Amino acid sequence: MTVVVVMLVVAVVFLAYSNGANDNFKGVATLFGSGTACYGTALIWATVTTLAGSLLALVLAQGLVDSFRGKGLVPDAVTVETRFLLSVSLGAAFTVLLATRIGMPISTTHALTGSLVGAGMLAASGDVRFAALGKQFILPLLFAPVASLLLAVLLYNVFSRTRRWSGISSQTCVCLEGMQHEVRINSDGTMSLTRTGLVVEMAGVTECRTRYQGRMIGIEAGPILDGLHYLSAGAVGFARGLNDTPKMVALLIAASAVAPSLGLSLIAVAMALGGILGARRVAETMSRKITLMNPGQGVTANLITSFMVTIASRFGLPVSTTHVSVGSLFGIGLVNGTARRKTILSILVAWVTTLPTAAVLAFLIYAILGLIPLA
Repeated sequence: MTVVVVMLVVAVVFLAYSNGANDNFKGVATLFGSGTACYGTALIWATVTTLAGSLLALVLAQGLVDSFRGKGLVPDAVTVETRFLLSVSLGAAFTVLLATRIGMPISTTHALTGSLVGAGMLAASGDVRFAALGKQFILPLLFAPVASLLLAVLLYNVFSRTRRWSGISSQTCVCLEGMQHEVRINSDGTMSLTRTGLVVEMAGVTECRTRYQGRMIGIEAGPILDGLHYLSAGAVGFARGLNDTPKMVALLIAASAVAPSLGLSLIAVAMALGGILGARRVAETMSRKITLMNPGQGVTANLITSFMVTIASRFGLPVSTTHVSVGSLFGIGLVNGTARRKTILSILVAWVTTLPTAAVLAFLIYAILGLIPLA
């Protein structure tokens, strides 16, 4: 194995670690944010379910391997050039790591896309097929968050009405200045203290928890909903592993650096370690800074995310788990009136700058590597 191939393997593992730190908690953010699970329990569940999705990725999501080798975006001869693949890996990894350090949930898919373009501009002497970029990459990335937002608004209203029709009531409490207060949800999305009727200022709420009372098929509704919440969060973790792993494995397969099974294992372990060691800042943003949420809203967001990402993986569409999951949370924030606009704006800015940042980094890395004799 040559030095440059070893460097590529290390770079892709580094990318997988960065991906895990930024992405692993996204499926279970609703568990933590709604108070259904503590941070540690949510993180364990995210790690287990993401690993499961990663291990099945090459079987169920082969189409994504071809997409993220750059096939169709740059000439085929470039897609197997080790220096090109190394630049793509490092450009995306540094972009994702930077976002993780400031607590911004961005898309590894978006970062990889930008890196493919940036490195491709040099490696292919400008022969980047931007028509393929729009069709195969940009359109799915733009469509996904809008679709998930609209679905969240639609489905939560349906689920909420079904719950009330079934006779299941809810009790919501918020934490204000270290004390728990029962609140009621007003028709305009605001909250009022049940005891005094005073409207709650959302900026002062640090935690919101909802408990459901009533029975479904003879069983208490609360435990049923909690079980569904864990299952839906696990489905998101599985879908994320299924969608993200082949994008990184593709970089190793293209250079024939390692066997596919070994590459998959390396990436799965690195993603898990990234989530365990580096997920806290993004977890706080996803769970508590976008919107307040209750378990029912969390289940809705997770069902939408897992469905859309799984379908996209099956058909080789490079959608972003981040964009889908955050889009769902945006929708929940619109429904319950607690969307934190400042946080949402910061995330949108991070999304817009992800692709050009990764492109510039990959371009510079490719240029620098060209000055270094690699064997």
